[in-house]
Amino acid sequence: MANDTSLGEFLAQAQRSMGGGAFGRTSGPLSGYLFGPDFFRKQTYLQIADTFVATYGKKVWDSLNNKTVSFNALKKVDWGPTVGWRLRTDRGSGRSRPVTETGALPTIDNSNYLGVYSYPRQIVSTFGVSLKGQAVSALEGGIGNQFAVEQEAASRDHIKEINTELMSGSTAWVIASADTTHAAVISTMIGNFHIGDTLCWYDITHSTHRPSNSIITAFDLTVSPPTMTVSPAWTSGGETVAAGDILYVVARNGITALPDIAAEDTMGVCGEEANVDIYSLTSATDRVAGNWGAGAFVSYAAGVPRDLTLPLVDRCFQEIRQKGGEPKLCITGLDQYDNLNQLLQSQQRFMDVTDYIVGAGDERTYPGTRGGFQLATYRGIPILPDPDMPKSQSTTGVVQGSDFMVLDTDYHEIGVMYPTQYVENRDYFAANALVLRGMFITMMEHRCLRPDTTARISDLKS
Repeated sequence: MANDTSLGEFLAQAQRSMGGGAFGRTSGPLSGYLFGPDFFRKQTYLQIADTFVATYGKKVWDSLNNKTVSFNALKKVDWGPTVGWRLRTDRGSGRSRPVTETGALPTIDNSNYLGVYSYPRQIVSTFGVSLKGQAVSALEGGIGNQFAVEQEAASRDHIKEINTELMSGSTAWVIASADTTHAAVISTMIGNFHIGDTLCWYDITHSTHRPSNSIITAFDLTVSPPTMTVSPAWTSGGETVAAGDILYVVARNGITALPDIAAEDTMGVCGEEANVDIYSLTSATDRVAGNWGAGAFVSYAAGVPRDLTLPLVDRCFQEIRQKGGEPKLCITGLDQYDNLNQLLQSQQRFMDVTDYIVGAGDERTYPGTRGGFQLATYRGIPILPDPDMPKSQSTTGVVQGSDFMVLDTDYHEIGVMYPTQYVENRDYFAANALVLRGMFITMMEHRCLRPDTTARISDLKS
C-alpha cells in the first residue's frame, strides 16, 4: 500500500486516531496501541506504559536476537551519551628509542586521532489493509484477521531488513545507462543499495573517481535489468555513468554494513576501484590500505574468481593479530561455508563445534543459554554462515561467490537507541482513505571502534 507519509506525520496521525472498534482491538483507550507519552525517553520495555506496543515490538526484537544471523552475533549496547568516538590512526614516529647516558631525548611526536561521528539510524516497516478488506476477511471463506496476517508478515520483513542492511555490499557494476538520472545495475546486486544511500562512481573510461554524491530516491524492479533513480543526476566533470563504471557507497541512510567496514581505499571491485566511505571517515585520506588504525585488510584478485583456500583465511587471522586484535568470528555465505567444509575434509581436517557467546552490554551469555548458538570452527574460531553475505563480481559483471569476513567482535557493537516498537494508525482523514495502517520502527546503528581489526576476502568462486 503506497504511503509517502513521513515518520513524524505518521506518529502524529496515530495520536489523532480513534481507539477501539470491531476492526482490531475490541476495547481500550487511544493509548492502547500508540507510543506512550514518555516514549521518547531512555527506558526499557518494563517501563513503557503501553502494553500493546511493548508486546508486539518485543516479539520482533526477541525474534531478531534469536536468529543465527550476523546481527545476533554482535553485542548490543545502550546508545549512551555519545555521537561518536576517536580513532587513533598514527602512533607517532621516533618518540620511542634507546637513549645513551647523556644522549638527547627522543623527539616528541603526538599520536594522530580522527573524530568518528555516528548517529542512530531509523529502520521502518509499514503495512496496511483497507477497512472493507478487514471486514470481509473475517467472513466465511476469508483468511480471518487480515490485519493480523499482514502484521505478522511485516514483522518478519522487519527482521530481514535489519540483517540485510547490516550485510549489504558497498558496490555494484553498471551494465547500462538509460539517462543522466537512471543507472541500470545487475539485479542480484541491487540489495547492496537502499533508498537514501549516497553514491559516487568510478569512471572506467577516464580512470578517475567521480564525486557526484547522488542520493538514491527510487528503484524499479519491474524491468530487467532493474534501474534506480538518483538525485542529483549522474553527472560529474561533464561525464555521466556508462557501462562498466563502478558505483559505491559514501554514506548510508540505514545501518552501516559490515562490508562497509571491511573496505579500504582503492579497493578492487570488478577489476576496477572503489573508495567506500563509512561514518565520517573518507577513503581518500583515512582509509588507506595498511593504515594502522582505520584501514581494514582486504584480499581481492582484480575481479578474477579464485578458490577459497586456507592460506587466504590464515592471512586474515595474521593481519588482525598484527594490528593488536584477535579474530573471534568468521562470517561467510552458505556457498563458502560448504567449500571450507569440503576443503578441510579433503585434508582429513574437520571442523569442530563450539558455543558462541553473545554480548549484551557488559553481560555475556553462558554457553548453551538462550541468545548464544553453536557454530562450526576453524582453528578454534567460529564460522557463521549468513545467507545475506554479499557476493563479488567479475570484470564482466558476472556474480561470483560470497565474500569471507573475519572480525574481532570486541570492536563491533550494535548501539540501540530504541528497540523495536509497534504503532497503529487509523486516521482516515489524514490518509484520505478508509485504511488501517501499522508500523514497526527500530532505532540503532552498527559501531566499529577499530576497522583495522576486520579482514575480508573477495573475488571468490561460488
